Amino acid sequence: MRRAVLRYTGAALLAAWVLFPMYLLTIGAFSVQSAIYHYPRDILPSLSWGTMRFFLDSQGVPTALGRSVIVAAITAAASAALGIPAGYALARYRFRGRDAYRVTIVSTRAFPVVVLSIPLAVFALQWGSYDTVWAVAFMHTALTLPFVVLISSSVLTAVPADLEEAAQVFGCSRPAAFARVTLPLAIPGLAAAGGFALLMSYNEVFAASVLTLERPTLPAFVLNALTSSPEPYKYAAAWLLMVPTFVFIFFIRRYILGVGRAR
Repeated sequence: MRRAVLRYTGAALLAAWVLFPMYLLTIGAFSVQSAIYHYPRDILPSLSWGTMRFFLDSQGVPTALGRSVIVAAITAAASAALGIPAGYALARYRFRGRDAYRVTIVSTRAFPVVVLSIPLAVFALQWGSYDTVWAVAFMHTALTLPFVVLISSSVLTAVPADLEEAAQVFGCSRPAAFARVTLPLAIPGLAAAGGFALLMSYNEVFAASVLTLERPTLPAFVLNALTSSPEPYKYAAAWLLMVPTFVFIFFIRRYILGVGRAR
C-alpha cells in the first residue's frame, strides 16, 4: 500500500512539474493582453482569443506557418520514402556489417547541427536553392532520417517474417507480400515514425535560421522577432509551437514507448 501511494504521489508531482508551465503558457496565450502584464497571475483568468488573434494576424506569421507546414510535410514524406526501405532491409536481411550500419546511423546524430547546416548552406547558395523550403526540407530530412530508419526497423522486426513467407508460398512476390501482409500490420508504427519526422521538422529552429533569410519557417521567424516582440506575441508563439508536439505524442505514445507492439 505504501509503495503504491509513493508511486502515485511521484507520478502526480512529475505530472505537475511538466503541466504547470504548460498551463501558465496556455493562460498567457488565451487571456486578454493586459492580463499578461499582471502579477501575481490569476489562477482562472478570463479567457480571450485576442492574444492568439494578435499573433496570427501579425505580419509574416501566416506565411511562415504555411512554410513550416510545407517543410514538415516534405520532410516526413522524404524520410518515410528513404527510411522505411532501409528499415525493412535491417529487419529482414542478414548481411555483413549490419550491426555496424546501425551504429553508423545512430552516430550521425552525434554531429552538432551547425556542422551539417553550414556546409549545406554553402551548397544551397551554390545551387540557387538557398532561402527556399527545399533547402530546409533537405536539411531536416538529414536530421530525421536516422530516427525513421531505426523506428521502422523495430516496427517491421515485430511483424513475423513467417507471414510474408506464407504469402509468398501462395503466389505473392516479395513486394506484394510486404504490401498485403506486412504493411497493414506495421502501418501504425510506420505512421508514428513519419509523424515523428514531421514534428521534428516543424519545431526545428537552428538549421531553418541558417538556411533562410527572407522566407523563414515559423520557429525561425519567431526567433528573429523575440527581441523586439511584446509579451503576448511570445506567449502565443510558444503555445502554437508547443501544442502540436504534445497532441501528437499523446496519440502515438504507445508506439513511441513500446514500438515493438505497434501492430
